[in-house]
Parts: sequence; C-alpha cells; structure tokens
Amino acid sequence: MQHDAWRQPRRERFAEEARAERPDLALLCLLIGTQADPALDEEGIDEAQIELDRLAGAVPYGLTTPQAWAAALADLLGGREGFHGTPGDYQHLESSLLQEVLRRRRGLPILLSVIWTEVARRAGGHVYGVALPGHFVVGFGDADAQVLADPFAAGRLLTATDTELLVTSTTGAPLTPSMLTPADPLAVVSRILNNIRAWAAPRPERSDVALWALDLLLLLPAHPARLRYERAQLLVQRGDFAAGAVEMEAYADVVSAVEPTAAEAIRGRARAARAMLN
Repeated sequence: MQHDAWRQPRRERFAEEARAERPDLALLCLLIGTQADPALDEEGIDEAQIELDRLAGAVPYGLTTPQAWAAALADLLGGREGFHGTPGDYQHLESSLLQEVLRRRRGLPILLSVIWTEVARRAGGHVYGVALPGHFVVGFGDADAQVLADPFAAGRLLTATDTELLVTSTTGAPLTPSMLTPADPLAVVSRILNNIRAWAAPRPERSDVALWALDLLLLLPAHPARLRYERAQLLVQRGDFAAGAVEMEAYADVVSAVEPTAAEAIRGRARAARAMLN
C-alpha cells in the first residue's frame, strides 16, 4: 500500500520544521492536520495562523504578572471566545487537530493549551505548556511563583490541591516538581501524535490514522526505536505483508546486538508475514 501522494510534501515540511532551531509549534500542529484532511492546503494553514494572530491582538496590553496573564487569557479564550473541552471531545479525532479546534472552539486539553501558549507568545507573554500526567495545562511565571490554569475548563485557575488531585487521580503517585516544568515543543507534538494513535487503536477501520501518526513520530529528531517495529506490525495488520516484513527485519538487525533472542523472534514474525503472500 502506497502513501497518498498528497501527504508526502507536508511530511517533508514537518520533518524540516521539527529539526529547526526553534520549531514552530503551531505550524507543526497544522501540518499534523494536513495528514488527516487533504483539503487543508497552504491557504488553510495561513488562515489558522491568522486566527491565532487575531486572538493575540485581543489580549490586553500591559500585563505584568502571571496572575494578570492567567486572568486575561481566561477571559478572552475561555470566556469571550468560548474555548473549552468536554469528556465527549475525547471521542473525536478533530479534537486533536489544531485547525478543527480553532474552528469548533473545542478540543483535548493539549490542543487547547497549544492555543493558549501560541496566543500568549504572539502577545509577548511567557506562557508555556505543562505536561501533567493524563492532563495538559498551562503555566505562567517562574517556578517560585507559578500560576497554573486549565484551558479544558475554560481557564480555571488551579490551586496546589487541584493540581495534586489531577496527578494522583491519573497515576496514583504524588505530584513532583519535575512535572511542572515547561514542555518542550517537540514533546508536545509527540504527545499529540500519541493521543491520535490512542484514538485510532480501538478503531481498526481507522488504521490509516494510526499509520500516519506513526510516520510523523518517526520524523521527529528523537523517537523510541520500537516505533519502527510497531509500524511494521501495523503494516502487516493492514495487509501490506511485504513492507511489514522488510521493516521487521530492519528492526531485528537494530536490536540483535543487545537482544539476540528477541531479534530472532522478530525475524520469525517477518517470515510469517512473507508467508501470507503465498
């Protein structure tokens, strides 16, 4: 099975942007959107960026404290513009696509947080994503005076107790200071793509979505080697036995030096995949 030709140029641009000195988070998210929607062309990408610029232009001037930034963005984005999320949004792929979240004003916590941080950046604010386990939020200010807000809840300010409960309810483990550090843009992109994979996993009829999400993850400068094996397995599941076998063998070669038994088992799966061609 060949990739759709319309996707490839956008993937090349995604790979180039991911390796830039300062990756453009909004552009990377929009390039993810092009993999889901062939109608999202250069004009559509520009329109989404212009909407972020418009929202930034509505941020009040003269904000000087983390509290002021949090209140202003909550009023603008969560209030007047209506950005928020609901549990039902987790059921929709559109909730992970920036252009759709901008249009619908609804999305997953991480996409809403991208909008908050991108709007604030354009308006000159120091606002950043905070990748809490299971729930992405935004942070304002430095660690010693940090303010957290939840864009999924239209910008509700989080107390220390609120934040602790968000973490413990998801992981059962206590909140640690390392969880509150600013999220790297490429880590945000990786988490978005893994969310898309998680959406596609129980929907075998949408294995095409899982495949392009994996393909983009593999274009990031750093990624787990095991993703190549997962891609090979997905190709086999989709009936592309020859390509899946080739990728399994390539992954076996990578791991054979450290895990020879596992490598041989993977080669066995590659032979089984090839046998499906007969």
